[in-house]
Amino acid sequence: MPAPQSHEKLLTVIDLPQPTGADLWPPEESRREARLHKPLRAVVGAVELILAALAVWGSFACWKAGVVPVVISYGETTLESQRYFGGPLAGAIGLGVLAAILVVDAIRQFLLAVRAKGRKPKEPKLS
Repeated sequence: MPAPQSHEKLLTVIDLPQPTGADLWPPEESRREARLHKPLRAVVGAVELILAALAVWGSFACWKAGVVPVVISYGETTLESQRYFGGPLAGAIGLGVLAAILVVDAIRQFLLAVRAKGRKPKEPKLS
């Protein structure tokens, strides 16, 4: 009967020296500040709203193409029903979701264009 196998053990772990000190990061003055407040974002938001409106229009067009009325007449009896096609209906749902995402992002773009300004440094409290 073979002996049970044991797991391999690591005998040593290499501990390399880690860099420390002030030279690790660039000085604060040379680092460029990320700007969220850009008035051009309002233009991007307006374009997204236009694209969202087109997506809603396309969604209604796809939905209308996906639902087809069927009318069959036998003598005095008339049967009316609707036939659903999955492809156009899925496209309508997808365009609706795309429109919702575009509207949410347009709102974010407008808020960043208007409200997000740089923070002023806090002054120490004297007590």
